[in-house]
Amino acid sequence: MGGRTRKQYLLFSGKTVLEHTIERLLESGMQTIAVAVSRDDDRWSELAIARHKNLIFVEGGETRESSVLSGVIKLLETCSEDDWVMVHDAVRPCVSVADVIKLRESLREHEVGGLLAARITDTIKKESNDKAPHVKKSIDRTGLWRALTPQMFRLGMLSKALKSAIEKGVPITDESSAIEAMGYSPQLVEGSIDNIKITYPGDLNLAEYYLSRQDTSL
Repeated sequence: MGGRTRKQYLLFSGKTVLEHTIERLLESGMQTIAVAVSRDDDRWSELAIARHKNLIFVEGGETRESSVLSGVIKLLETCSEDDWVMVHDAVRPCVSVADVIKLRESLREHEVGGLLAARITDTIKKESNDKAPHVKKSIDRTGLWRALTPQMFRLGMLSKALKSAIEKGVPITDESSAIEAMGYSPQLVEGSIDNIKITYPGDLNLAEYYLSRQDTSL
């Protein structure tokens, strides 16, 4: 984003990105939400939502997988290995309650779990290794999806997958990739393209638009 403020604490529509995100999860019926916060984070405790009875705090790690594992281990103190857990990016504030419920209902009886995802509709280009990137080739987009969050797996399976990936140094970009590295095939559940990840400054205006549109449709 190019600024000093971490993305999850940027403001739009009167609240931080993180507050919008957590509120969406709470509205979907989440009973317990573990929020991974880095050791040097001095903003989280200032948010009123940090004191919500359904939230617990865990210290995040150096990587995504270590932060998620920290939350999973904390939840396993009071939950069963067979209980489901959803993992969601803090900077995806536009996930709809309908999509969270759809994911939960679609995977309730699934043996592995799965994730929200969106079909790729753009033409995909692979770049060359030149100093100024050029098109090396076009990639057939048939069957290609963009991974979104939440991603939903059983606590025990996700814990083992994350620990294995960390121990073996397997590159993990999301929870599904950790599960895939164990030889499993997560289910894709089609979600809304509104579920954007805040990455660039213009994304805040887009998120404000998407949220206002979702609220109007309720």
